[in-house]
Amino acid sequence: MDSINTLFLLCGFLMSLSILASRLSALVGLPLLLIFLGLGMLAGEEGILGIEFSDYSLAFLIGHLALAMILLDGGLRTRLKTFRVGFKPALSLATAGVFITSGVVGLIAMWVFELSLTQGLLVGAIVGSTDAAAVFSMLSGRGVNLNERVGATLEIESGTNDPMAIFLTLMLVELLVGEIGGIGETLLFLVSQFGVGLILGLGAGWLSAKLLRWLDLAPGLYAMLALALGFSVFGLTSILGGSGFLAIYLTGLMIGNQPGRHLNFILPVHDGLAWLSQIGLFLILGLLVTPSEMLEYALPGGVVALGLIFLARPLAVLLTIKPFFRFRWRETFFIAWVGLRGAVPIVLAIFPVIGGVENASLYFNVAFAVVLMSLLVQGGSISWMAKWLRVEVPAGTTPNQRGPLGILPENDFEMFVYVVENQDLEDVPIRLLRFPSGALISALFRSHVMLHPKGSTRLRLGDVICVIGRTDDLPALNRLFNGDARLKQERAFFGTFTLDGSALMQDVAQAYGLTLSPGEQDMSLAEFVSLRVGGHPVVGDDVDWHGIHWVVSEMDKGNITRIGLRLY
Repeated sequence: MDSINTLFLLCGFLMSLSILASRLSALVGLPLLLIFLGLGMLAGEEGILGIEFSDYSLAFLIGHLALAMILLDGGLRTRLKTFRVGFKPALSLATAGVFITSGVVGLIAMWVFELSLTQGLLVGAIVGSTDAAAVFSMLSGRGVNLNERVGATLEIESGTNDPMAIFLTLMLVELLVGEIGGIGETLLFLVSQFGVGLILGLGAGWLSAKLLRWLDLAPGLYAMLALALGFSVFGLTSILGGSGFLAIYLTGLMIGNQPGRHLNFILPVHDGLAWLSQIGLFLILGLLVTPSEMLEYALPGGVVALGLIFLARPLAVLLTIKPFFRFRWRETFFIAWVGLRGAVPIVLAIFPVIGGVENASLYFNVAFAVVLMSLLVQGGSISWMAKWLRVEVPAGTTPNQRGPLGILPENDFEMFVYVVENQDLEDVPIRLLRFPSGALISALFRSHVMLHPKGSTRLRLGDVICVIGRTDDLPALNRLFNGDARLKQERAFFGTFTLDGSALMQDVAQAYGLTLSPGEQDMSLAEFVSLRVGGHPVVGDDVDWHGIHWVVSEMDKGNITRIGLRLY
């Protein structure tokens, strides 16, 4: 009984400390996952608490469960519309990119540690893929609002590159222990990893989404059913020889893009589950490492990590996406920089231990050193790099709170809560607000007192306004309540003046004294800018033409609707 109580005490204490330490991340700028790893190491056998943990099989099981939950949540929050600009380059990075990265890192590891070619390539395969937990955590947790092309590519890549890394790792482990099959069997394994994972993930995910939308359950059961269905798809796919990680990510994608009231109950719960998974996973991995043993590999492992960050990853990005997709150089450099390594390499490094590979501790400790270096160097500089390379777009105003009313089964009315921070709304009567026709103010709070708003009620800064509307009303409402600080940021980025995307180029050229090439007179401004950026435009794309930056400021269903004019 005492051991059970001690387990509860230690688990509760470490979880609480990890959550409280998240404030340290905001104050100091350290990546959260690095803090979780550090706390696990401090609690380990050579740390303050002295907890002895060396059960690789249990860590392997916990790693799979945690990564499955993280990928399911990542899929739930990925919008299908982002695949328009991110799927093809992400797939290229998730396959050929992982292969190239693994090969280059393998050659570096072979030289640094004086390994055989197969042993060096195994090191490369283990650390060859980016990590979904690290990418999702760093991009959302650091408040980095990337343009859609870059953000979608990084998120989709991290959610789909595990099959290639697992295939390479298992193949090389089998080669080292003498159990490798023939070429045909090996290729069949690779094809089944992607093929079965893709088919079951999309098919079972589509059925799961329809089921969740059709069922009438207690609110708390929707999230549990989504998790249970996701785990079922993961297990079935793995049994049939496919990639469970790819399948559960695609299952989440299908569920998250099926509109309905179920999403209002699923997303908040899975956000908490994803955080629980990240904290628990990195604490366990931190407990598993022995610091004194890892120090022996720290210097050569650091060399491998630097080779990965500054040579292998950039080379893979340049070879797989730059020649084939219209990414700007600054976008390409940022994608190359955000090749974050996290839990996946450490979990993959357990394969050699379980498989009985000679000197298995080398692979585990090198993977740990690479992850630490990646989180510290790349993770700690994401915000700065995004600003320096200009791949970040201003984050506009969003509701402080929002929630469905539960009136309709789909496209339901919601309550949006805004705080008046825009100086332009000071002392303005409500009847003069440019509200969407389908939205209305249901309540207004001033100095913690609820008022009954009328058309003649004049707004004050700091007023809290409750608006009933639908999701389609959000863009207009966000523009209306955009605060002064955000307005200044948007005007500095997009320009003070904006033009309608449907404006004809001949009219724009005449108004601004510009010269057009033959064939451009009959184009709309949106068509002209879209052509200049190579198709598939996203908010934040800009074209430098006649000394003016023409910046895409608004889009609707893949089409440019507004373009800003920035004169510097």
